[in-house]
Amino acid sequence: MNKQFDLIVIGTGAAGATAAYKCRSAGWEVAIADARPFGGTCALRGCDPKKVLVGAAELVDWQHRMARRAVVTNGLKIDWPALMRFKRTFTEPVPKNREEGYAKAGIATLHDRARFIGPTTLEVGDQVLTGRHVLIANGARPATLAIRGEEHLTTSDQFLELDRLPPRILFVGGGYISFEFAHIAAQAGAQARVLHRGSRPLAGFDSDLVDQLVRATREIGVDVRLNTTVEGIERGRGQLIVHALAEGVRQTFEAEMVVHGAGRVPEIDDLGLEAAGVRWGQKGVVVNEYLQSVSNPAVYAAGDSAASGGLPLTPVASLEGHVVASNLLEGNHRTPDYTGVPTVVFTVPSLASIGLQEETARQRGLKFRAKHGDTGEWYSSRRVGVRHSGFKVLIEEGTERILGAHLLGPHAEEVINLFALAIRAGLRAADLKTMPWAYPTSSSDVSYMV
Repeated sequence: MNKQFDLIVIGTGAAGATAAYKCRSAGWEVAIADARPFGGTCALRGCDPKKVLVGAAELVDWQHRMARRAVVTNGLKIDWPALMRFKRTFTEPVPKNREEGYAKAGIATLHDRARFIGPTTLEVGDQVLTGRHVLIANGARPATLAIRGEEHLTTSDQFLELDRLPPRILFVGGGYISFEFAHIAAQAGAQARVLHRGSRPLAGFDSDLVDQLVRATREIGVDVRLNTTVEGIERGRGQLIVHALAEGVRQTFEAEMVVHGAGRVPEIDDLGLEAAGVRWGQKGVVVNEYLQSVSNPAVYAAGDSAASGGLPLTPVASLEGHVVASNLLEGNHRTPDYTGVPTVVFTVPSLASIGLQEETARQRGLKFRAKHGDTGEWYSSRRVGVRHSGFKVLIEEGTERILGAHLLGPHAEEVINLFALAIRAGLRAADLKTMPWAYPTSSSDVSYMV
C-alpha cells in the first residue's frame, strides 16, 4: 500500500527535524525516516558527545598547566570507561526522546533506509511512500579514501563509543576530527599521532593560528607529521601497520587503532537519486538559492546533504531546515543567510574562526588592516598557564566593519560568538573597542584585538 504525505523527510538531524516539526505544526502530513537511531550526528555521534570528552581533556590539561604554578596534583587522570558512561547519559536517551516527540506531534516515523523509486516516491524498508515534497537531510559519512586496508580504519562514530582507549592511536588526515580526538586521546594517556598529506592542516582556519596550534599539539605529546600521505594499512600481530609516503620517503607506523579523520562527504550516494531525477555531486544535492533541487522542484535538500555553500555545521543545518520549511509552506521566498557563522576546533586550547581569512580577503581585493598578535603573555592566558594563544582580526578600511576574526586560546569558542554578532549586526571596530566589558574576562580582550 502506497502511503501519501505532504512531506517526507530523510534524516533526523537538525535540518530534518526542524523542517518536519515546522511543516507538521502548519497542518501538513509529515513522515520522517532514518536508518540510524533517531537524533542525527550532532546529538548522537558528533558535537555533543565529543564536547563531553573534551571537557575531561580540558580539566587534565588545566591541571598539567598549573602544576608548576599553583596546584599540587595527585596523579589526576581520565578514567576512560567512567567518562564513556558519563557520555552515554547524554546520548542514550536521545533516540527514545526524539521518537516520542515525533509521535506527540503526529509525525510518522520509519526506521529504515530510504530509497527513491520515482520523483517523490520512496521505498523505506517494506513500505512505499509518496510525498508532495521530499526533503533530503541525511547527513554525512567518512569519505572513501581508496587506500589498501581501508577496512581497518576506525570511524569517528566508533571512536566515540570506545569502552577502552588503545595505548597507541594514529589519525589519518589533519582535519578537526583528528586534532580534537588526538587532544582527547593524549590527555587520556594514549600515544597519539596525526598524519596529514599536505603542508597545512585545518585548511579552513587561519594559517598563523594553525601553526600555533600545531606547536601546542606537539607539546602535549601528539606526533603531528605533515606532508605524509597514508598509502595503506595492514593488520600485524596485535597491531596495525600504516604505510605512508613522506616527501618521497616510505615509512611505516604502528598503532593499535587507526582513526579516519580525512574528511566527510554527503551520505546520499545510495538514495537512488537518479530515479528521482535529482542532480547531485561530491558536495551534495545541487540546489538553487532556495535549497530546492535544480532538477526536481518537488525535492529540497539541507544540511550536509546539500551543495548549498554553507559550512557543514549543526547551526547551519538548523538554519537551512527553517529556510526549507518556510519555502515549502509559503512558496520560494527565503534564502539562507550564512553571514557571521562561526566554526570551532575543540582542541585545548580551542581554535575559532568567523568570516574571511586574510588570504581570501586579499584575493578579493578588499582594503583592510589585519591586527595579529600572540596573546601568550596576556593576562587571560597567563592566568591559566596557556602558552600558545593568539588572534587575528580583519577590519575593513573606511567602513570599519569586521571582515573576519580568528582566535586561539582560553574560551575562544565563546568569544568568537561576539565577533559573529558584530559581523551579523554590522557593528564597527569602535563599537567593540569602546564596549565596557566585564573584567577580567576573556571577552574583555576583544577591545585590544580591534
